[in-house]
Amino acid sequence: MAHAPAIVTLDALHAFDTVLDARSPAEFALDHIPGAVSAPVLSDDERRIVGTLYKQRGPFEARRLGGVWVARNIAQHVQRLMADKPAAWRPLVYCWRGGQRSGAFVLWLRQIGWAAAQLQGGYKAYRRWVVQQLDALPPRLTWRVLAGPTGSGKTRLLHALAQQGAQVLDLEGLAHHRGSILGAWPDGQPQPSQKAFDSALVDALRRLDPTRPVWVEAESRKIGTVQLPTTLADAIQRAPRVELEVPFAARLALVRQDYAWLGRDPEALAQRLAALRGLHPNDTLQRWQRWARQGRLDELFAELMALHYDPLYRRALPRGVATTVWPLPDVTPATLQATACAWVAAHP
Repeated sequence: MAHAPAIVTLDALHAFDTVLDARSPAEFALDHIPGAVSAPVLSDDERRIVGTLYKQRGPFEARRLGGVWVARNIAQHVQRLMADKPAAWRPLVYCWRGGQRSGAFVLWLRQIGWAAAQLQGGYKAYRRWVVQQLDALPPRLTWRVLAGPTGSGKTRLLHALAQQGAQVLDLEGLAHHRGSILGAWPDGQPQPSQKAFDSALVDALRRLDPTRPVWVEAESRKIGTVQLPTTLADAIQRAPRVELEVPFAARLALVRQDYAWLGRDPEALAQRLAALRGLHPNDTLQRWQRWARQGRLDELFAELMALHYDPLYRRALPRGVATTVWPLPDVTPATLQATACAWVAAHP
């Protein structure tokens, strides 16, 4: 029979082979511990029904019905998810607050013989820890900021730096968004919830070495629908910056390449531009929407850069921050790789 402690804290998270999330699928989709496997003991509908029954007829009737469903669902997980798990397998189970759902699951697993444990405080304890980490981790790191107007190749250079062994934090990758009104990802993948973004961000921050610099793009406090924690946004604003200086024609070519997919749905592009109403004269906005519907993307992107994004970027520049201007003739892969090599050599 298993001898591991039945209840453990977050400090012991990495001592287990698998982390099982016993909450409902909807709760799991909103956010979960990175790497956790969804193993709900109640489906979304079952959880809703049990909750309604609890309010209308009391806890006993709710638990009598819920117990049947919990037992059935745990049995299915044992049969499907755990059919190949050896006797030495060690799972950690959590639910919303470390209560009955995960407790029932752990009891079953330990009766079978696995050294299962329950996470003390459940997801709520994990979420409190995430908030604490978001406050504590960014000030401990040495930041180097890639800056430059739209089309300067910042994201591609960030990836080139990573390929050369530099430490990077890809905020747009974590947010699934490029940070502008046209910044949604082309594959239609939605952005994570704020809580899921926070979890992914903490997971990334904890992997960084405080003794080495970390490269990050200059970002506003909001990337699409998700927001950066104040400590990280402030650290990025204060950090030394490398300002990429790229010819306008090269920037336009890159923007045209990255956002060409928007031309597949001209009407949707025109509707996206409606978000700029009030920021530009009506006749300008109407011209941009007309160009979008006509597929005249070169003209549209050129004016958006010159009249909207570049002025917006200049207004957002922080004052009193150490800045190094780095001219680039173009943003081709060869140029960016050479630049990344030079920077890694200078900032190991």
